[in-house]
Amino acid sequence: MDTSGFLGSLNKLLEWISRLAFLNLLWISFSLLGLIIFGFFPATVAMFAVARKWMLGNDEMSIFKTFWTAYKREFLKSNILGVIIVAIGLILYIDFQFVQHAANSFASFLYVPFFIITLIFISMLFYIIPIFVHYDMKLSQVIKNSFFVMIMNPLSTFYMLIGSFGILFVLSYAPPICLLYSGNLLALFIMKPATNAFDKINQKSQLLFQEQ
Repeated sequence: MDTSGFLGSLNKLLEWISRLAFLNLLWISFSLLGLIIFGFFPATVAMFAVARKWMLGNDEMSIFKTFWTAYKREFLKSNILGVIIVAIGLILYIDFQFVQHAANSFASFLYVPFFIITLIFISMLFYIIPIFVHYDMKLSQVIKNSFFVMIMNPLSTFYMLIGSFGILFVLSYAPPICLLYSGNLLALFIMKPATNAFDKINQKSQLLFQEQ
């Protein structure tokens, strides 16, 4: 088959369309395999592991093998991470309900700090799973470092925040497409700037080490 010119570009495009669709179907299938409750976070971690390989230039690896290996290896650890994330989300939701239904005027002053805390939490979420799949760390270190990476890369964080909501907004107008393109698009969109942020931090660390 011609690998140059228009036909080569078209063939490459169709390959990536099929790869992305296959990855999204794996993500949905393995989420359901774990009854969603136990399958969502392992499947999401596995999907980001595949996206990470692509970001590093390894686009010829077996998608299923990479996904299945990460799913099995990180099943327990990713579910523990999921419990932590959901617990924090529930606490924030309960706090929001309290502030919203509080009768006294003092509660209205809590909206601003609540909004800031929620924004920080959401911004950290963009880095938690990329750090999880990129580094071999304890969960406490994953969460702690997601905060520091988020603080050190405000532009990347803003880019991921706006872009992710944009993708979700577009997909909300075409629900059937979500079967083939939803989590995979978010994984690629988030993993790219996250990987760039990791590289910048590593370069700064190396420069500091050389100066010492």
